[in-house]
Amino acid sequence: MKPLAGIRVVELARILAGPWCGQLLADLGAEVVKVERPGAGDDTRHWGPPFVTAPDGAPRDAAYFHAANRGKRSVAIDIATPEGQGEVRALVAEADVVIENYKVGGLAKYGLDHAALSAVRPGLVTCSITGFGQDGPYAHRAGYDFIIQAMGGAMSLTGEPDGAPQKSGVAYADIFTGVYAAVAILAALRRRDLTGEGAHIDMALLDTQVAVLGNQALNYLASGRVPGRMGNGHANLAPYQAFETADGALVIAVGNDAQFARLCDVLGLALHEDARFATNPGRVTHRSALVAAVQAAVATWRKAALYEALEAAGIPAGPIHALDEVFADRHVVARGMRISPDGLPGLAGPIVIDGQRMVAERGAPARPGGSQSLR
Repeated sequence: MKPLAGIRVVELARILAGPWCGQLLADLGAEVVKVERPGAGDDTRHWGPPFVTAPDGAPRDAAYFHAANRGKRSVAIDIATPEGQGEVRALVAEADVVIENYKVGGLAKYGLDHAALSAVRPGLVTCSITGFGQDGPYAHRAGYDFIIQAMGGAMSLTGEPDGAPQKSGVAYADIFTGVYAAVAILAALRRRDLTGEGAHIDMALLDTQVAVLGNQALNYLASGRVPGRMGNGHANLAPYQAFETADGALVIAVGNDAQFARLCDVLGLALHEDARFATNPGRVTHRSALVAAVQAAVATWRKAALYEALEAAGIPAGPIHALDEVFADRHVVARGMRISPDGLPGLAGPIVIDGQRMVAERGAPARPGGSQSLR
């Protein structure tokens, strides 16, 4: 039995952060019913190409939609109508959790906000996901991952030092918010188990983006110095970046002084005997000279040979894979990260409990036909 078996979730969310949260809960065993607009459905059903085709040849909407909606059932309801509002209340009456990403106050005009739904279902946990949160001067604004990565500082840290700020290749403010939202929901359900109290969770993309600045945020708060873009370099470790071999790039990630000494042995260098480079603080301080020396030595190796030598010496390293190489990697294959729920292309979740990977057996739902037509 999966951990969330018996938990019922109503998802009044679209695009990515809310659906990602719902998908994670579905992977863990919750029953998730996604409420979509009649006709068009979730916006991301149309965010293609590419589009997914079912084994029988039937079109199944954009790959983007399938990335965030595995394991759910779907129902088409027009919540702007009294009939639709009644249908949502009927779903919530048997639910434990509601996930919604409407604008602040957007559901209140339909009588579907947390206070109103809690009257229908005492002990309800409602998770509201917005760009900027339920209060504050930006609360009324729409939030998009790209904008959040810009405003939250991530883009100022991403890219080459002499290049333009860059966003991540995936919408990680959205995805992190979905993951944190799932953690918050589980915490609220645990409290409900103890006290019987429901909860209204306020999740903001900007809050999440700022929170996951991690060590870079603390670097700034502790020093007062604003970190800049370092390409593939690491703000607090050296050498910890991509280096060019004779036939391609290889990431070398030295995490301590012993690993650095072994790296020097592999490369035939004596840098670890130099007082400037003997410890990590010194290597970070003298990063430019260090990187130049390591790069000169790495350039004499072929990538496969150096990778093998580093692995044998216990030095963390890895190639930079394109996605076809990721899914062909023998370890990724062995871990079962590529799945085919309902014969559709799928990506497994990362959680494994007692040897069982937590991933929903069903794929993303087909577009529902009419009101209350669960698919």
